[in-house]
Amino acid sequence: MGAQATDFDIELQLLLDAIYLKYHFDFRSYAQASLKRRLRTALDRFGTATVSQLQDRILRDRALFQELLDLLTVPVSEMFRDARYFLAIRRLVVPVLRTYPSLKIWVAGCSTGEEAYSFAILLREEGLLERTLIYATDINARTLAKAEAGVYEVDRIAGFTDNHRRSGATSSLSDYYTAAYGRAVFDKTLKSHIVFSDHSLATDSVFAEVQLVSCRNVMIYFTRPLQDRAVGLFRDSLCHRGFLGLGAKETVRFSSYASAFSELAPGERVYQKREAA
Repeated sequence: MGAQATDFDIELQLLLDAIYLKYHFDFRSYAQASLKRRLRTALDRFGTATVSQLQDRILRDRALFQELLDLLTVPVSEMFRDARYFLAIRRLVVPVLRTYPSLKIWVAGCSTGEEAYSFAILLREEGLLERTLIYATDINARTLAKAEAGVYEVDRIAGFTDNHRRSGATSSLSDYYTAAYGRAVFDKTLKSHIVFSDHSLATDSVFAEVQLVSCRNVMIYFTRPLQDRAVGLFRDSLCHRGFLGLGAKETVRFSSYASAFSELAPGERVYQKREAA
């Protein structure tokens, strides 16, 4: 028999059930340790002593729930994050993508959009953007709105620029944005190839056939069953011999779908869908 559940554990489960029933966001299969850390932050932020008190407030105040959602969905990203990953995409995946007359790419868990714009820039540099549609999805409507705006603080641009250079860039990042009043606004022609949309890996289904799925630093917050569900969605979304990219601490190795993928760039977590049996 396992250890007896604490009051906090019980209240946490009740809160997750309540969020699902009221707002249809399903965090019930997210990793408990991460959720507990973020909920303790939320208790301090909202001045509530217990999770039950927080639950009472968020059930009656949708705006407060949106603030909690921002804490739970970890909206942290940067452009060309882990430059070696984008270099591997450029060297190993792009040559295959060139063989398609049209391309669809899915950036799952896109947060505030940095990775979607990174792919748009990389594909423009490789001459592929004009035939590409990028689906950038997330469960948080507020972060999706920020992503669609394509506006970032100018003090972040130096880091973005360094990442871009190390990703094998063939142009300058400054070609793709205009800076004014402390903000950098990315080119609308990039945005015209990106569709920002709500999608939950916990509850939603496959919506398109794509040549590449990039889902990085999202599944580390999932329990094993939800990781399995997500990898299954990616497998079913990918075309014949399509590609999957994950975060540095993520793998398909222990998934029920491990046999569906071969390792293309193991260190950079780039996989290719195997031939169907």
